[in-house]
Amino acid sequence: MHDSLAILSESVQRDLMVDQLHLVARQEKQIPNSVEYDMRRYVKQPGWQVDDIGMLQYSYVEKKHPENTLELKFCLAGKAYCNEEDCESGTACKKTGLNNCTETVDTVDVYSFKFTFGYLKQFVSSKVAVSEAERYLSFTHTETVSHLIPLCNKNRVILQSLFNHKYTDTLENIFLNSQIQFLLVYSLDCLFGEGDRDKVYQCKFLEDERGRETIAKARELLIQHIGDPITIKELARKVATNECYLKKGFKEMFGTTIFDFYQSQRMEHAKYLLYDKSLSVTDVSALLGYSSISHFSTAFKKHTGLKPCELLAR
Repeated sequence: MHDSLAILSESVQRDLMVDQLHLVARQEKQIPNSVEYDMRRYVKQPGWQVDDIGMLQYSYVEKKHPENTLELKFCLAGKAYCNEEDCESGTACKKTGLNNCTETVDTVDVYSFKFTFGYLKQFVSSKVAVSEAERYLSFTHTETVSHLIPLCNKNRVILQSLFNHKYTDTLENIFLNSQIQFLLVYSLDCLFGEGDRDKVYQCKFLEDERGRETIAKARELLIQHIGDPITIKELARKVATNECYLKKGFKEMFGTTIFDFYQSQRMEHAKYLLYDKSLSVTDVSALLGYSSISHFSTAFKKHTGLKPCELLAR
């Protein structure tokens, strides 16, 4: 059994054997220099008591070592349901694994997300890490350690969305990439920052829920435009705000600039298209809206440390 089940509540571990677990859905990905994840959904049997729990496991080998990893693990009670109108009754649903999509079934959802040094270094600035979260992201914390993660509401919403969403194929990959990236941000915030406590925003318009919704909508639009680049001016117009508010609000809410977030999502999706879908460099460049293969290759090398053809050849 995958080691992520180690964070199941003690009562579940004590009462169950591996062959008693009814796996109904699974998502996994292993791409070089990307996030490795394994998400499993089990039918919750009568009498199971599941305590929602999260854990951060930080493994340090030595400075800049490729096997330095930061892993997030979660176990939550959930619900399996299908929101696809054309899902046929009598055939196993891809989302729930059940034969009747009109059902809502209680589940136990187990998640593991592994972030390697090679992946996280793209987000680390050249400045000295001052906060505890930055020390973990940059692997300047020199001891292997584990922490229980308080499950903030933001984390719960993301985790629930990883199985219960409407996307498939490449759109699903884009969606999962963005959600997992913010799951890392929110987990570190819940562990070392303010979590769900009242937050004082530097940008005053973010104190209004409508202001935060505007920035969140802008993020969703960026994800939708992975293959159709959009300017900040166009983005601001679509969400009915000015460019200054948009740039400042995005940086404060999500901890990154609009450009860096957009590039990160494009390059993570490029890895998927090259490695999992085996598309050519020419095709991936065109799908992501690049004017030339050389521009795409330069951006990909800067983001991943690899040439696109190197990932394709693996």
